[in-house]
Amino acid sequence: MTAEPPGNDLSRWPVPPQDGYTVDDLFTLPELPPHTEMIDGSLVFASPQRRFHARVIHVLSRMLDAAAPEHLSVEPEMAVRIDRRTALEPDISVVRAEAVEGLSQTSFVAADVVLAIEVVSPESQARDRKTRPVRYAEAGIAHFWLVERAEADGHPVVHVYELDAVTRAYGLTGIHHDRLKTTVPFDIDIDISLDALRTL
Repeated sequence: MTAEPPGNDLSRWPVPPQDGYTVDDLFTLPELPPHTEMIDGSLVFASPQRRFHARVIHVLSRMLDAAAPEHLSVEPEMAVRIDRRTALEPDISVVRAEAVEGLSQTSFVAADVVLAIEVVSPESQARDRKTRPVRYAEAGIAHFWLVERAEADGHPVVHVYELDAVTRAYGLTGIHHDRLKTTVPFDIDIDISLDALRTL
């Protein structure tokens, strides 16, 4: 019999039911860390943000909010219910304004999300690049952006995808380096250079 290390209080960790959690549990389990997600009934904990990640979210949120038409709302870091056992938290979601219920709201359903944006973190690359896009596409979210950090000088690179209604998969429509300009899901023209990250 192996003794647990001193101070290792396993009773603080939630013990999942035999069939795994449901999304409803995500919002009722006590003392979960901020930004906890659920994939197929399993809890996924977020690592601390890097400054690049936080700045990109800030810049894109501000600029999208300024450009978005009245029937859409820009919502950073809000849970999106994909199905009964999966809830993800895009770094930014653009949702239908009619889905916004108030300041106590904790989540949106995928059907109300028009655009999901993920800023890739080193510790979650596989989820950001593979798991999340597949789940968003399966849920019918029409637009998806993946923001990477360029190796050369660290500037943001935005990969823009649009859902193919036939294959239910995303197709790449553009890769943007210094300026992000597109007409879907609405007219967008955003400075995404390093200078923009530093000054906004």
